[in-house]
Amino acid sequence: MGLRNINIKLEYRGFQDEIVRDFYIPLLEESCLYQRAVGFFSSTSLAEIAKGISRFVENGGKIQLVASPKLSEKDIEDIEKGYKLREEVMKQTILFQLNNPKNFVEEKQLSLLAELIADNILDIKIAFMETSGIYHEKMGLFYDEKGDIVAFSGSMNESRMAMLENYETIDTFTSWTDGDRGRVENKKIAFEKIWNDEEKDIKILKFPELKKEILERYYKGDKSINEILEAQEPKVKYAINTPQMPEEVQLYEYQLDAIKKWRENKFRGIFDMATGAGKTFTGLGAICELSKFLEDNLFVIIVCPYQHLVEQWVEDIKKFNIKPIIGYSASPQRDWKDRLKRSIKKQNLKLDKFCCFICTNATFSSVDVQDILDMINGDKLLVVDEAHNFGSPRLQKTLNESYKYRLALSATLERHNDILGTEKLYEFFEKKVIEYDLERAIKERKLTPYKYYPILVYLDEEELEEYRNLSYEICKHIIEKDGKKRLDSYGEILAIERSRLIAGAKEKLTKLKEVITPYKDDNYMLVYCGATNVLDPKNDSSDTDKGDIRQIDAVVQILGNQLNMKVGKFTSNETIEERKEIKNAFENRDLQGLVAIKCLDEGVNIPNIKTAFILASTTNPKEYIQRRGRVLRKSKNIDKAYAEIYDFITLPRSLDAVQYLTLEQMKIEIPLVRKELVRIEEFGRLAMNSIDARELIFKVKDAYKDNIQYLEEEDYNGCCED
Repeated sequence: MGLRNINIKLEYRGFQDEIVRDFYIPLLEESCLYQRAVGFFSSTSLAEIAKGISRFVENGGKIQLVASPKLSEKDIEDIEKGYKLREEVMKQTILFQLNNPKNFVEEKQLSLLAELIADNILDIKIAFMETSGIYHEKMGLFYDEKGDIVAFSGSMNESRMAMLENYETIDTFTSWTDGDRGRVENKKIAFEKIWNDEEKDIKILKFPELKKEILERYYKGDKSINEILEAQEPKVKYAINTPQMPEEVQLYEYQLDAIKKWRENKFRGIFDMATGAGKTFTGLGAICELSKFLEDNLFVIIVCPYQHLVEQWVEDIKKFNIKPIIGYSASPQRDWKDRLKRSIKKQNLKLDKFCCFICTNATFSSVDVQDILDMINGDKLLVVDEAHNFGSPRLQKTLNESYKYRLALSATLERHNDILGTEKLYEFFEKKVIEYDLERAIKERKLTPYKYYPILVYLDEEELEEYRNLSYEICKHIIEKDGKKRLDSYGEILAIERSRLIAGAKEKLTKLKEVITPYKDDNYMLVYCGATNVLDPKNDSSDTDKGDIRQIDAVVQILGNQLNMKVGKFTSNETIEERKEIKNAFENRDLQGLVAIKCLDEGVNIPNIKTAFILASTTNPKEYIQRRGRVLRKSKNIDKAYAEIYDFITLPRSLDAVQYLTLEQMKIEIPLVRKELVRIEEFGRLAMNSIDARELIFKVKDAYKDNIQYLEEEDYNGCCED
């Protein structure tokens, strides 16, 4: 949310205001850094703001505290005698003031102080005046992740007495308010000069004995934040980091059965579940089951392909009473590596039990993170979302035997044209403990029924000529490896170029405008584009070297400029925050449609999508199955009796022209036709209007009837097939 979303008063006065409740706790909960300069500090103040500190620590927050000790007249007299003597006097005075706790609550307060210091969350420096007198400033600054700052100053010290019993006042200033911006900056500079020992007449001391003494006296290594809260308000239940099924989540029978069979297989296995059938909740339910079995002595590592999927998981993880460490380059927890190391260290020392780390594939496979995770001594569970990705050679290397417990989640585990990668996944994760396919999910009303409309488009003469030339070149780069024919590296580049040619067929944009026009006043639409360039719709030139833009940009131009529709791009270029805003605008109908490339393929949950237009003619079953799944998710927010899918099918030429093909031309073009028919058959098989798809398939096969064997023989690859 951030600091600027909090209702902050210009002034807080006791006893008119609940300063802890209305000021300290809300601001701490949204902050990542708290800087405080006070004339007197007491550990008792931490008990009063402990609830805010709990959330603050989760955010990866840091506290920098400059304080002055309570000095007697003799202390001040001794300090004034000389520079060397005053440091010793200050040191002995502070250490003398570290009294033994008087009761249980004070013991927990001091334990919290020590724990924050031990975890490098709280850093304390001592200030005193070079001249006579004592350091007695009182100011503070809260910083959030977005760079907003709230500064305050006033009479209040950082102690329980000041917070709850004295009549104190504080004035506040915000960095986003024109009149306050200069004051906030001045206080920021002032604090940094004091903290860095650069302020004239103020001396800063930071001696190791203080930290050592605090840790030796008070550090208990327990969950002191929650225990303080429970000691003060025993009637309130506060969450701890122990997996629990939330009351509002009721798993279906097939989800419970999957968890049961996973347990019977010694907590190893694969959840093969249709996109939208609840893999995430089933996976979190499995974590709860294993954690309970191990009495919560478990380290869980969850891995997702992309950052936005990590954040989507985090939202659900927190519902299950788990506080995850979130690891990736732009993580909101900026010190996540330090958190991860601390958590491992505490668990290895039996100070903590359950821990959870969630990260991206890239983060997980990095050398640094692999080295850190190797430090875990206890039982650990590896949960991999969209697990088919881990069949790649790079990610296979991370599937080591130290993971006693394993869980793979995927709707499409079998890797396209990669038998060895698929076998590696089965070897590591073992068998499928559930197969909950799309047909069953639709039949049992866990997914939305759909209508399927295949739209035929054809390559023009120029595109067909380029398709042929690429196909002939590809034929020259076929090699034999492991007894199988495949393309060499240059052949793979050519195959990608040919795929992009098909994805960007010019007629697709014309057909899209024609097909989507009846929907131009509707909402909840999705257009899937290919990662390819096309002619700029604004460019009338026939010169293909001029005006090339990405297909996604061309689609946005057509929908936005020509049809006056409100659409937004959803790609890997948008930040996580931007994607959240786009999703919210889509759900609120501020946007009618999303225009996406590949980043919606895996896991993104936008259940309101009702109508999809698929321009990207992928022949990879994993991709088109995932794309269909995006549209079939059930929605609680809108009436979604059924979804609609418009699939743009690319054929080399019109069906009327097929009869004039030579055998050589036929062999070049048949692989594309056959692959497109496979997709029509798969999409149409489960559609409410399946007869339309069957009729189209019959029509295409009838056109190619003289070469029908090439369409139907599964072992026919053609010399140029990708």
